Amino acid sequence: MTNNDLAPVTVLGLGAMGQALAGAFLAAGHPTTIWNRSAGKGEELVDRGAVRAASAEEAVLAGELVVVSVVDHDASKSILEPLTDVLRGRVLANLTSYPPERAVEAAEWAGRHGISYLDGAVMVPTPLVGTPEGLILYSGARDAFESYEGALKALSGQAAYLGADHKLAAVYDLAMLDYFYGCMAGMVHAFALGRAYGVGAKDIAPFFHGIDSIMPAITDGSAVTIDSGKYDGSQANLAMMTASVDHLLHLSRTLGLDSGVLAAIKSVADRAIAKGHGADDWAATIEALKV
Repeated sequence: MTNNDLAPVTVLGLGAMGQALAGAFLAAGHPTTIWNRSAGKGEELVDRGAVRAASAEEAVLAGELVVVSVVDHDASKSILEPLTDVLRGRVLANLTSYPPERAVEAAEWAGRHGISYLDGAVMVPTPLVGTPEGLILYSGARDAFESYEGALKALSGQAAYLGADHKLAAVYDLAMLDYFYGCMAGMVHAFALGRAYGVGAKDIAPFFHGIDSIMPAITDGSAVTIDSGKYDGSQANLAMMTASVDHLLHLSRTLGLDSGVLAAIKSVADRAIAKGHGADDWAATIEALKV
């Protein structure tokens, strides 16, 4: 254990995620101070041993590591900017979700005021906070991360440091959400297609796992392909796969299903083919995404 494994911590913001973060600190044995802009939240945390601060300033003064989790950048900014004097010399880990440009802005503000700053992104729902399966991404001050890595691992078994560039956590966050929501949209649309033919979602769902099982290899292979710019379509080429998308597009329209996502997929694939990528693999569509 390092000296900071049981450091006193502060959590600003007691929405569902903030409460989960504070609860994880308490479970790990950290002296935990909490504060929220509005009253009426955190009673269960107090019952477990958390100290409720009367003000944000009081809360910050109680912790070596200050964690912020609020609704957006504007809320975070409104809370933190009046606290520059008491935050100076402390480690601030901001786990509020916002665009990469806002992360850079927040880091520049922290730097001007002598605040050691980490930007972070919680990549799991609240039930997984504080568990070995939990994943939280961090970017920014390496020394801050290394000094409080033990405390940060109380929040998630996987506390991943991405680098000194403060915007990296937000970039990874949004890229992963892009992937997630694309998968969710495809899943629900597939269930709708099955239902149009009287097939229950619970009946077809187990067969989706065959696709789930091959996706890790496809993801890793596509990443290598995209970084190299060499799109080998010898196993399955874009022109062939686009024909299947076209079939799904027409079927969806026939069934009266929303076809917007499929139409967008087809549009990007067609542009890639027009650029000469018809014989390449699907990853080549990245060359047609910029409009």
